[in-house]
Amino acid sequence: MSMVIEVSGMTCGHCVSAITSAVSALPGVTGVDVDLQAGSVRIEGTPDAGAVTAAIEDAGYDVAA
Repeated sequence: MSMVIEVSGMTCGHCVSAITSAVSALPGVTGVDVDLQAGSVRIEGTPDAGAVTAAIEDAGYDVAA
């Protein structure tokens, strides 16, 4: 299963690394794909959506509602 979340504020490779690290650490996550151009993050696995949103926001990025 996968989910795609729109994220604003991502501009570079550091953003990709920060979000990948934050989300990968969550239980149930089997893969993370950050697309800078699209402003989206695809998460593979069965993580809690609220935990994913919180991890991205804690890393300093804004999740679209």
